[in-house]
Order: sequence, then C-alpha cells, then structure tokens
Amino acid sequence: MTIFQVQDVCRKPGDSVALMSEIQNCTFSEIDSNILYKILRLRSEIFVVEQSSIYLDLDGHDTDPETRHIWINNSDEPVSYLRVLSEPDGNRIGRVATSVEFRGRGLATELLEYVADLTEGKLTLHAQSHLADWYKSLGYVVTGEEFDDGDGIPHLPMIFMR
Repeated sequence: MTIFQVQDVCRKPGDSVALMSEIQNCTFSEIDSNILYKILRLRSEIFVVEQSSIYLDLDGHDTDPETRHIWINNSDEPVSYLRVLSEPDGNRIGRVATSVEFRGRGLATELLEYVADLTEGKLTLHAQSHLADWYKSLGYVVTGEEFDDGDGIPHLPMIFMR
C-alpha cells in the first residue's frame, strides 16, 4: 500500500540545515546513520527512561521498506518523531515522541497533521490513554476498550478517517 504522495524531503549530510518547521520524511535506508542514532536515542529517552518501560523498542518494523520515519529537527537534532507502518488494511502511526524541552510547541501535532494530509485511507494508532483527548482534538476516534500494550501503560485503540 502506498502511504504518501511522492515528496523528496529526506535531507543528507551536507545539505543545508533544515528549519525547525521543516518535516523530514524518510525510509530507514535513506536516514543518515548519525540522525538514526539520534532518533533511536530520543525514542529510548522517552519510552524506556522517562516512562520506565523496559521493552524492546527495535521491533523489526523500522527497517521495513514501506515504513516511513517522520521527524522535525532543531539544528540537526531530531526533537519530535513518529513512524508510519504500512499494513494491509491501512497505515498505523507509532512511536510518537517529542523531546521534553520541546513539548508544548505543537510539533507532534504538526507531524500528525502532516501524515493525515499525505495518507490515503485510514490511520490507526494505540494512544496512551492519558493522551486520548489530545488525539481526539486532531480527529481521532476511540475504537475499542483500554488495554495494556505490554509496557504497563494503558492504551486505547484509535482511528482517523477522512
């Protein structure tokens, strides 16, 4: 399934520095190794350290050629990130993370709106329950009962459809 309209927004080392509001959209193989390291570090800082959730973040989906890694940099440092997985019945957003010092600036909202604008069909995600109202404000709807996603944090299945 094609996730996005064609756009070349994956910068390489030596390219001019991306502005804070410029969104990067790459496959795993397109990401510079230094940026990839910083993305994985950001995810670990949020999901493992901050949330005290010991689980294997590297789940094999990152390297899938259809997976899109989408983020916003601040001086070549990823500060807000998410990934989009291509699945048979649509696309699934996951690993939504924003660095502590950049929260409250609307960066994750910008990423989610970007994905919604470029995606055909439905988008699903498993929202941490305490963030459900925020996702609802962006047009997502709860589709099921609360569950533990295996990390000890309550989640809700949600969907966004145009």
